[in-house]
Amino acid sequence: MLYLLAIYDCDRPEPGDPAFPDALARVNAFADECRRRGVFVSGHPLRGEHTATTVRVRDGKTLITDGPFPETHEHLGGVYVLDCRDLDEALELAALCPMAEVGTVEVRPVAGVPGLSHQA
Repeated sequence: MLYLLAIYDCDRPEPGDPAFPDALARVNAFADECRRRGVFVSGHPLRGEHTATTVRVRDGKTLITDGPFPETHEHLGGVYVLDCRDLDEALELAALCPMAEVGTVEVRPVAGVPGLSHQA
């Protein structure tokens, strides 16, 4: 079953920061463990929330706002999609994710929708 691991409130060092090489090594080790187990589907860090553009359609009108939706309290820093045997394995891997030590990892099953053409 596919699970999304959404990484919230995790400030990560940028290239050039002395902490960057260690952080990158830890993230790569996590992705390698997921690959070793055969569950890795994809993983993507996101640029900061200040780069976001929010799109909403209300009463047929498109509203575009720079930045995240104003009521957002947590920022989404990246995602992994893992094909785990069950929720227990997804939770185990979420706990191994190095960002869980400094932020929050939300684990959510991906809904299968009959007829949806872009499902994995």
